[in-house]
Amino acid sequence: MTQNSFLDIIKRQRGDGNYAGDQYGGAAGTSGSGLPTGVAGNFMFATGIECSYPTIEQGRVRRDELAECGHYERWRDDLRLVKELGLKVLRYGLPYYSAHLGPGRYDWSFSDEVMREMQRIEITPILDLLHFGIPDWLGNFQNPELPIHFADYAAAVAKRYPWVRYYTPVNEIYVTARVSAKDGLWNEQLKSDQSFVTAMKHIVASSILATQSIARQRPDAVIIQSESAEFVHEAKAVQSPEVKLANKLRFLSLDLLYAHPPDADVYMYLLDNGLSREEYHWFMAGEPPGYQVMGNDYYGHNERILLPDGKSCQAEDVAGWYLITKEYYERYKKPVMHTETNVADVEVAPTWLWKQWINVLRMRADGVPVLGFTWYSLIDQIDWDIELKEKLGHVNANGLYDLDRRPHPVAAAYRALLAEFGQITVVPHGEMFDVTDRPAMLKMEV
Repeated sequence: MTQNSFLDIIKRQRGDGNYAGDQYGGAAGTSGSGLPTGVAGNFMFATGIECSYPTIEQGRVRRDELAECGHYERWRDDLRLVKELGLKVLRYGLPYYSAHLGPGRYDWSFSDEVMREMQRIEITPILDLLHFGIPDWLGNFQNPELPIHFADYAAAVAKRYPWVRYYTPVNEIYVTARVSAKDGLWNEQLKSDQSFVTAMKHIVASSILATQSIARQRPDAVIIQSESAEFVHEAKAVQSPEVKLANKLRFLSLDLLYAHPPDADVYMYLLDNGLSREEYHWFMAGEPPGYQVMGNDYYGHNERILLPDGKSCQAEDVAGWYLITKEYYERYKKPVMHTETNVADVEVAPTWLWKQWINVLRMRADGVPVLGFTWYSLIDQIDWDIELKEKLGHVNANGLYDLDRRPHPVAAAYRALLAEFGQITVVPHGEMFDVTDRPAMLKMEV
């Protein structure tokens, strides 16, 4: 007697497929394509509103990119553009310098309006609390009282907007300290190693105390650091001690923040330039509270080649975001987010976007937990080609939209990227840990 195949029996009883239960997912599941839904556990695609506000000309002139780019008047349009693009997450900086009027005194008039609308239209903010500048009454980053006052401000923000979970206490700590106190362009406009170390310790301490303040209001806070991923390639047969040290100092802000002991030469540099042993041990006591995410920002100018004649040239993509950030990841073993990138060329920008995204996919394929990606910023910026050091009013076409809120080609490219990858999960198959009544949607390992 010919034995029936089990497939014959199944087909006779159930048909050729689409059995009851198949609709609940499984096997390879969905690909992760489709615009972001905002579901917890999905990868965080974001943009940001450029909000830098350092002072120049010895404190006499405030550069406020929110004002210069028209955001104060058009913030409703800007939030609408975020939604229309299909994004759910926005890096957003409240204007700290104008909101904190003095000890215990705050002006929430602008912030309240924007935050209320953001909550209404379901945009998830990553709140940026200090972006390259501080209130006039605090002076500059040489002020040792800054950490205490900034912590009070962070506590006030977290208490006023208890629904916010994601924070960047201080944007690009290393860049803030270097440009203000070593390059001499912003704020205190100093040019010494001692002023750089002083600014660095005050800013890192500010971030630590602010994180503690946030955690007291929101114990499940997610702290997304945003730090510049940099490297100098020295084209010399014999490497100079100065460049070796510079390539180590780029880690300094995160070493102090995450209580990672720096190399011996960096430690000696710190002691020689004003960090006391007691202060060092305070930083090494342990990392701040909250879920810590290491955000790395990458632009073409973040990499430079130092030539034998002492001149330098831009070296974009010699290592790229992938290799540079991999160094940071191996050092700190923190989840990663690509927190900033752009290029100020409307024709090149779509290609740059895809190149950065391929870097992210490569990093994830190698097992590094990359949680998010950001094109920064939503709209064009002013004078960033000269690091804001003079008020020339030159428009840098590095946004998704121009200053009239018309889309650049990169906006369509980002929309296409979102349509293809917008529902991948933070961790492949991580959605299985969600407590939900949604059908299973197991993702491919993207």
